[in-house]
Amino acid sequence: MEGAAQILFTNAGQLLSEEYRQLRGVSGEVAELRDDLDTMNALLVMQSEAEDGAVDHFVRVWMKQLRELAYDAEDCIDQYLLRIRCRPGDGVRARFKHLFETLFSRHRLAGEISALHDRAVAISERHARYGVNRDALRRSPSLSAPQVLTSSASARALRPAEDPAADHHQLIGIDDQAETLVERLKAQAGGERERKVFSIVGFGGLGKTTLAMEVCRRLEAEFPCQAMVSVSQAFEPSRDLKALLKRVLQQIVKPKSDNEKGIKEEGSLGEIDGLDADQLAHQVKEIINDKRFLIVVDDVWTIRSWEAIQSVLPRNKCDSRIIVTTRIKGVAKACSSGSVSGCYVHHMEPLKLEDSKKLFLSRAFGSESASYPDDLKYVMDSILKKCGGLPLAVVSIASVLVGYRSSGSKDKWDTICKSIGSQMENNPSLEGMRQIVVLSYNHLPHHLKGCMMYFSIFPEDYEVDKYRLLCRWIVEGLILEKRGLTLMEVAESYLDELVSRNMIELRVDFTYYWKVESCRVHDMLLEVMVSKSLESNFVSLLGGKYATMSYDRIRRLSIQGDDDRRHRRVEQTKKKMVVRGIEGIDVEHVRSLSMFHHGGQKLLEHLDKFTLLRVLDLEDCKDVTNDHMIYVCRLYLLRFLSLKGTHISEVTPQIGKLEHLQTLDLRDTIVHGLPETMKKLYKLERVQISHGLRGPEFMWRLPLGLKKMKALREVGFALLGNNIEVAQDVGELEQLEEISVYLDNENIDYNKEVHEEFAKSLSKSYSIRRLIIGDVGFKKGGLNFLHRLPAPPQLLRYLMIAGGIYGLPTWVRSLRYLVQFNMSWGHLVGDQLYDALCELPSLKTIVIENMCYIHDELVARSNHRFTELSNLRVSCNHKTPTVLRFEKGSMAKVETLLFNFSTCDYEKKIVGIEHLTSLKEVHLWGGTNNPALGRALEQLKEENTRRRLDSINQFQIVVKDW
Repeated sequence: MEGAAQILFTNAGQLLSEEYRQLRGVSGEVAELRDDLDTMNALLVMQSEAEDGAVDHFVRVWMKQLRELAYDAEDCIDQYLLRIRCRPGDGVRARFKHLFETLFSRHRLAGEISALHDRAVAISERHARYGVNRDALRRSPSLSAPQVLTSSASARALRPAEDPAADHHQLIGIDDQAETLVERLKAQAGGERERKVFSIVGFGGLGKTTLAMEVCRRLEAEFPCQAMVSVSQAFEPSRDLKALLKRVLQQIVKPKSDNEKGIKEEGSLGEIDGLDADQLAHQVKEIINDKRFLIVVDDVWTIRSWEAIQSVLPRNKCDSRIIVTTRIKGVAKACSSGSVSGCYVHHMEPLKLEDSKKLFLSRAFGSESASYPDDLKYVMDSILKKCGGLPLAVVSIASVLVGYRSSGSKDKWDTICKSIGSQMENNPSLEGMRQIVVLSYNHLPHHLKGCMMYFSIFPEDYEVDKYRLLCRWIVEGLILEKRGLTLMEVAESYLDELVSRNMIELRVDFTYYWKVESCRVHDMLLEVMVSKSLESNFVSLLGGKYATMSYDRIRRLSIQGDDDRRHRRVEQTKKKMVVRGIEGIDVEHVRSLSMFHHGGQKLLEHLDKFTLLRVLDLEDCKDVTNDHMIYVCRLYLLRFLSLKGTHISEVTPQIGKLEHLQTLDLRDTIVHGLPETMKKLYKLERVQISHGLRGPEFMWRLPLGLKKMKALREVGFALLGNNIEVAQDVGELEQLEEISVYLDNENIDYNKEVHEEFAKSLSKSYSIRRLIIGDVGFKKGGLNFLHRLPAPPQLLRYLMIAGGIYGLPTWVRSLRYLVQFNMSWGHLVGDQLYDALCELPSLKTIVIENMCYIHDELVARSNHRFTELSNLRVSCNHKTPTVLRFEKGSMAKVETLLFNFSTCDYEKKIVGIEHLTSLKEVHLWGGTNNPALGRALEQLKEENTRRRLDSINQFQIVVKDW
């Protein structure tokens, strides 16, 4: 059940062997405990991979005991790190003194290890005594039965209410999608008559099956030979292919009302019962090899399953079609990529709010246009917001409320709205919806389940910054090491997999420096994640709708709001605290604290009582002050600290005591630099401080001795002073992947040697992927030393040059892996910019800032064939360029174009927009009162009209005040 269990036990075993080796007299107990942990780890993995129905209540209790033992083992290790282990740098005398002072603690720790071992033995004996069958943890041989149940429930969701007069061929909210897909299936590509495969992809419950069925109904005349088969999660080709082919045969030979001559009658199927899969495949081929067929393969989960299925379906020359529905983007692409006409994937869209309301009224009140009590309007809007356009969720919740339609039912509606998570577990009307959501979670690989449950820490509708999420995954031990990859790269691969499975929605925006990505999950999925997290004690939620919850022992604490119904207080005892009305909580076991609401609490004054805290996330908590940093710096085991968006203005030198700190996030604060003691943080991997636009006093002035911080991977924003040794130290940071650094160019001539050494350091930094380099005050020629770089970091993915430089360094042309390029103050002219960048094979984004380009017209010529460019942003707010011109074939893959019209004194325009055939969005900055912007807006509207008439995809126009 808990995806982090394996990692938790692995960490415990490693640390037990490494840290307790120094303790005499307990090595035997440690070895036995480690062996016990390995065995329990295997059992927890089996439970995680088992379907929900295969694990009975006793096994769940047993597994919970194993998890708590694992947590306690880690707590024991942390206590050793906190109280017993000698500190780095201690001399011989200090070490002897420390050993003597901690003698009692060492004996107590040995006793705790022995007690842990005894608990492990007791849990094992209890398991044997009550005779739990381990086979209960294994996957069932087939999931097809519940799969058919949930698929049929989803397929009925978009139908109108059971009204005798209703047109049951009418569907709510997907007519446009059905029509688009119908036209695609009917279209012929030139003279090709090959079989083509179309995929419909989207989260469970969005109506993929319903859409496929509706497309089949509308195409009965064009495709008289049709079949639909459903595939389960546990589909095994060697076992299930025969049954699938038999279902295809049963449908394609079944007579219709206008039975075509030559199609076999249903009764002739009796002779196929004894055939194997190959013989059945031959039968299918014989019957439909010369017919135009349409087959729907519903709910495909793996590429392997699809490859087996498609290999036994005929490839005739009759313009036949196959529709595949799936929840996984990678599977959808693999299914459609074999089509002669290329890959076509339809991404299922959620219902619009007005359609969700029609569907809700249809099910709850019997008609799409039904009237309803005014006092139910607000709560109905809240319910629809939670449903997030998921048809199955709308229908399921409406079905629960169908008996509560009077004006006095508001309380009942409020209760359902606030407790959807628990309702899904106990209310039969919501069981189908929960099944569909849980199915996606259960299909996750074991290592992704903990990452998915981690979203339960964040409140509903909360968009989590991608960087924040990945850093937290890493320090929580949810990311497994892979040879040849950094932990951040592995974490990104985990996230990509969850996005591909439509479990997470990834949203992209751009700032002055980089694109910003945020993650969110559907509210219905979040409810399931919360349920599973609470069950396994993965997280404890407090405040708001969780105000009445009580917990025994808290490991991860997330404070999500206040409870206004009663007065709450905080009291301190020696080891325990009364926190928000929950009595007897032992805060010494809290390892992660996230605070999303702080009004009226005093927790911050008691932070030092959270002795085992590893993660402290106070992002946007406005009650945090400089005084609280005293308590923060006593959290010796802290690995992740985020004070982003708080009101602190300084960091105390005591931060140097946090020797285990890996991530420090101080962005969007008014912190003035960082203390010299930062260089004592030898395990620090990531430090982020406010960006350079606020001035050099807000940046981290890189200290002497920087090279000792060998673990550094990300630094931003830093100030390089006039010390040659510091410039050299940057080149000694072998793990450095990202650095945002500004040069202090008060005296350029004086700093020449510093610049030259820094250039050498950059050339030595082979691991750098992301580089922002600027100069304070944008001095003319302040960054000209970049032209003399001995060799650029060849693995650069992102490059921003923000300072006084004349021309583009020639080495930019060699950056084969560059994905995004930003530049300002480059004073480029003519074709200098595009001539260099068009040669880069991986470039997807170009951002042109102030004074990057100083000619009136910026032309993308026909020979500027950007093979991957999808995003062009000309966001400079000065005069030039006044014209963006696109010649035919120049930027064929550009999907997003931004042009800044904020300077009202100059005529600006876009020429050749018709040549951007892949365009999806055009952003115009400057406000509608700008005459030039108004003319450009009319021009874009006319182009959209032309595209509509020519059946070409139109683009969205976004106007934003600057």
